[in-house]
Amino acid sequence: MNKSFLKFLTDFGPLIIFFYFYYESEKNLKVAIPPFIVATIIALVVVWFLEKKIPKIPLISGILITLFGGLTLYFDNPVFIFIKPTIINILFGVTLIFGKYFSEEPILKKIMGKSVLLTNEGWEILNKRWIYFFFGLAILNELVWRTQSEEFWVNFKVWGLLPITFIFTAFQIGLINKYKIDE
Repeated sequence: MNKSFLKFLTDFGPLIIFFYFYYESEKNLKVAIPPFIVATIIALVVVWFLEKKIPKIPLISGILITLFGGLTLYFDNPVFIFIKPTIINILFGVTLIFGKYFSEEPILKKIMGKSVLLTNEGWEILNKRWIYFFFGLAILNELVWRTQSEEFWVNFKVWGLLPITFIFTAFQIGLINKYKIDE
């Protein structure tokens, strides 16, 4: 099996499984969450077998999916799964804010530094943009789950947040090109 296809499956497979079980069960979160948790754990195990390590972001996300999915099931209250994206985005934003106090360089540079070479000013600007983006996503998620139906939120989670993230990332290409360091 192609390694990039396997990466795609480990990244998006659990979400696709969640979406499938949600609609197959006639929009029942209690039915969709257990396969979502199991698929997430399997994806993390597959990543570990392939790479002999699990990157921090998928690991944190997997822990939070298991925790908030479990809380949703245990308390029979969907609010826990609704707030998971809010908490993840706040954690990422706060990490980028406070990361500079514990490191000489932006955390984003540590994460992406080998794949993208930027000047220090470029890293600072990119880091700030991602901070604003993560907090913006947290606010957007709060607005959606508090004002819309559960089904709308599920569709927003699957078909809204991902395209928003891709579009935001694409808009960073100009900044990256402007501050890129030639090798």
